[in-house]
Amino acid sequence: MRASLIQIDVDEGESVDSRRQRAAALVREQAEADLVVLPELWTTGAFAYKAFADGAEPLEGPTFEVMSKAASDAGVWLHAGSIPERAPFVGGPGDDSATGDGPLCNTSLVFSPSGELAAAYRKIHRFGFDKGEAVLMAAGTELVTVRLPETTIGVATCYDLRFPELFRGLVDAGAETLVIPAGWPERRRSHWTLLAKARAVENQAYVLACGTAGTHAGVPQAGHSIVVDPWGEVLAEAGPGETVLTVEFDPAKVATTREQFPALKDRVLGLEPPRR
Repeated sequence: MRASLIQIDVDEGESVDSRRQRAAALVREQAEADLVVLPELWTTGAFAYKAFADGAEPLEGPTFEVMSKAASDAGVWLHAGSIPERAPFVGGPGDDSATGDGPLCNTSLVFSPSGELAAAYRKIHRFGFDKGEAVLMAAGTELVTVRLPETTIGVATCYDLRFPELFRGLVDAGAETLVIPAGWPERRRSHWTLLAKARAVENQAYVLACGTAGTHAGVPQAGHSIVVDPWGEVLAEAGPGETVLTVEFDPAKVATTREQFPALKDRVLGLEPPRR
């Protein structure tokens, strides 16, 4: 299986529409790949908090349309990274209206090779503690997996990488390949590579972690997109600048690894207690 991680440069001097078209062109160039991945919040920048509201889109907005067509044109599975989504307004009990502005969400879009939306994931763990994304965006509540012909991917986003219980949930739901778009800062790059390897080893799964290049609202990005196999071996790693990281990997290695070293079967915590 071939995956291409597009580590795009988020340049504040480039218009969002121009960057959409440029990203779509890069996706179309990956027609020989099975899976293509873009990073987190690449339309606005992951740390460009002031741009979230102005750059927010409905789920099926401009980025949806451009990326759907790019996936179809290339004939690839496309994880189109994430966008600041203006989610639909949901009324209270007895209110059947669907008008008005709902909350902002950090929402990932996954498209099939026909351009159909295969899944949308709203980021569960929001970064910022008491500011930024943590207060500007609503938290997602649902784990998301997508079945591809050769593997089942589990979807997570950036700060989610620090929460191993999320990935255990994805593995329990059948995930064999963990796909993580991010806007990870350069100052914590060592954590990025360490956590990517840890999530691969502890879940005996592939990790495909796609970061951004450039600077988001004054915050230099780590880049260094990385692909790790179920034994924790790094199959490929990018540098800091804009690039496309392409790697061939064998999805069957997940099952082989779990059979040869069946650590997941020895889990105790998190399992239902035995019936008496």
